[in-house]
Amino acid sequence: MKKLSAACMILGLSLFMGGCSNDQIDDHIISLQDKISNATSSDSASQETSDSSQEERVYMDEITGTLQNFDGKNLTISSDGETYVFDVSNTRLECKYGVVFSDQVSIIYQGQLSGTDISTISPIKVTDKYHNETPLENRTLKGKVKKLTSNALVIVTEKGNTVTFPVTGVRQYYKKGIKAGRWVYVHFRGKFINETIVGDKQYDGSFTKVISVSDTDPLKVPAATPTPSPEPKKKEQHLRAKIVSVSTSTMTIIPQATGSELTVPLTSVPVYFKGGMAPGSYVNIIYTGKFNGESTSGMKIRGITGEDPDTLSVRNISSTVTGTILGTTANTVLIQTYDGVKILCSRENVQDLSTSGMEEGADLRVTFNPAKSHTSNIYTCIKFEDP
Repeated sequence: MKKLSAACMILGLSLFMGGCSNDQIDDHIISLQDKISNATSSDSASQETSDSSQEERVYMDEITGTLQNFDGKNLTISSDGETYVFDVSNTRLECKYGVVFSDQVSIIYQGQLSGTDISTISPIKVTDKYHNETPLENRTLKGKVKKLTSNALVIVTEKGNTVTFPVTGVRQYYKKGIKAGRWVYVHFRGKFINETIVGDKQYDGSFTKVISVSDTDPLKVPAATPTPSPEPKKKEQHLRAKIVSVSTSTMTIIPQATGSELTVPLTSVPVYFKGGMAPGSYVNIIYTGKFNGESTSGMKIRGITGEDPDTLSVRNISSTVTGTILGTTANTVLIQTYDGVKILCSRENVQDLSTSGMEEGADLRVTFNPAKSHTSNIYTCIKFEDP
């Protein structure tokens, strides 16, 4: 089309050049012919660019299935009777409840999938299934406490199954205190599938989302009531301390008043932690009697209450979890804690002071925000450090 237009221009100009010499006309024709050649070359280059652009056009699609397994960088789903294992080390995880086994998820990918051969595609994002008609429901499991730490609760169910749940940052209330053998109710989302079986009648609940744990069902913390006017020597006092560790029936703390470690029994007093029992967070010991600075011998403990993370500013959040890095994705890091559960942490907008470069096998301490981690098992984090 451009060549035809240029030819017409030559013809038109030649008709109006009657008064010009033959040499002048020849010069004009040669000049115009050069412009036609340039225009044609430009048009061909443009056409080649267009063809190249079409050839490089990216094909995107998605596959939906049931989440079966995750090791920090490889994610397994079951779809239409087939099993797919995706390398998601460069992929964003963006599911409402986080990475919860049995959840329906969609893998959005680049490329074209042929059968079960995933070598030709690159996952971009893992999201909730669009228009999911069976969202994750709240479930309850009753069991006897076998072990409790800062991050893990191990219970034995009525059927004799041993289940380990992650309780990092989880709301917990024990009206009668914490003691091995006492019944508790675990409220959570997700289901136990074959990949969670770790031994004979033993289940790993790391990739469920635990909502709360309590020895009452439903969980109902009594409102604070004014203490009756006692004799002066019976007046309730408060001791603020930082949590060091938790071991089923005891808690190790560092009182602000002394700076030395103190072991506090948890077996026979109400215990309430709205934001979990994470090391680094603070606790309030309510007691009568006298604290001698070294032990609880002169104290009658009336109750133990953790701080409320919902009322704290970000700079005052001090809840931490420490573990070994198992793997990373584009926006998460998975760590294995010392007490046997897997914790998935967000890497977005996090101050990274660690020196490992997020290498697999390195140790990592994470400061997380319990107030922003109520619904998803991808924990909202504030800071990464070396332990």
